[in-house]
Amino acid sequence: MLTVHHLGKSQSERIVWLCEELAIPYELKCTTRDPVTMLAPADYKALHPIGAAPVITDGALVLAESGAVVEYIVAKYGNGRLTPTSDHPDFAQFLYWFHFANGTLQAQMGRSMILNRLNLAADNPVLAATRARVDRSFDLIEARVRDATYLAGEVFTTADIMIGFSLTTMRYFLPYDLGHRPNIRNYLGRIAARPAYQRAMQKGDPGMALLLT
Repeated sequence: MLTVHHLGKSQSERIVWLCEELAIPYELKCTTRDPVTMLAPADYKALHPIGAAPVITDGALVLAESGAVVEYIVAKYGNGRLTPTSDHPDFAQFLYWFHFANGTLQAQMGRSMILNRLNLAADNPVLAATRARVDRSFDLIEARVRDATYLAGEVFTTADIMIGFSLTTMRYFLPYDLGHRPNIRNYLGRIAARPAYQRAMQKGDPGMALLLT
């Protein structure tokens, strides 16, 4: 049985959402963060040597890293769904945005979050450069979802699942104003309307306000 070990307010929401989109059987085990440190408790960290979310188990397999988990589940249980084939005209765009989500956007937001916690001067050049990189990433997304319904094109894919966390829940850790990002707000509206997304968030993080605007 596929088991998703979900840590509240974490990238493991991607995996819950994926399982709901695919409508596959899975067991969901939810863990809440320590209310003081906002870190994962020791029993969650013990699931995998890296000690971070997400983690899945599938029989004897223990697998971490959200991109790897998404690809594993799609390959084993997806039956060709949510990923375009290599001969599809949107394949290259799909690959780019799937890897952009964690390789660029999430990494930059994570660095900015850490720098913000250091209480650096507002004119610190490293802080300014990091914030500028985050802005450029949001600029790129804003332009993409102006011209396309979803990241890969007109069809929803796992690239959208990958980026959803960074555009929404990650903003609990790094506040980011979407007031001047109308295309991203519209895109998140399309995401929020998906029944699988609604089910996933209700199951994984019930009661959490969704940062969709």
